[in-house]
Amino acid sequence: MRSPSQFERMKLKSIADYQLGKGLGSALFPKGIRITVSRKTGRIRHIYYKGSLLATLRPRDGLLALTPEGAKRIFSRPRSKRITVVVSEEAAPFIMDGKNVFAGHVVWADSRLKPMEETILVNEEGVLAVGKAALSGVEMDFFDRGLAVKTREGIKK
Repeated sequence: MRSPSQFERMKLKSIADYQLGKGLGSALFPKGIRITVSRKTGRIRHIYYKGSLLATLRPRDGLLALTPEGAKRIFSRPRSKRITVVVSEEAAPFIMDGKNVFAGHVVWADSRLKPMEETILVNEEGVLAVGKAALSGVEMDFFDRGLAVKTREGIKK
């Protein structure tokens, strides 16, 4: 692990602002972040803060894959509501274990959410998991059946 250069820090913040919402890059990646790079390509792979993994930079598309720790850092920000999906209380324990979210358990999803976008799964208590949307936000609110969000990682109490 090493500290990122000024260029690498700006690159990470720009990617986060583009993917998650303007201003969220600074919230997600504060001063003091550490990175690991690929041995073969020298490209950034993982971003850490105080020993916790915040995100992984995916090599296929160059976008971020959030971890629950990274999601917790940006969840309180107003702009994060666009990528937030609120789930029912009865589904919460399963989602924390990493199970997928079905449309019947979605309480609210932003209408601007698009399929294949990074999502933060929450309930009234806070962040439960992170994943990738399978439906748009409008479809999540409308449908009662089918996969809504493919969960990548839960907080695993």
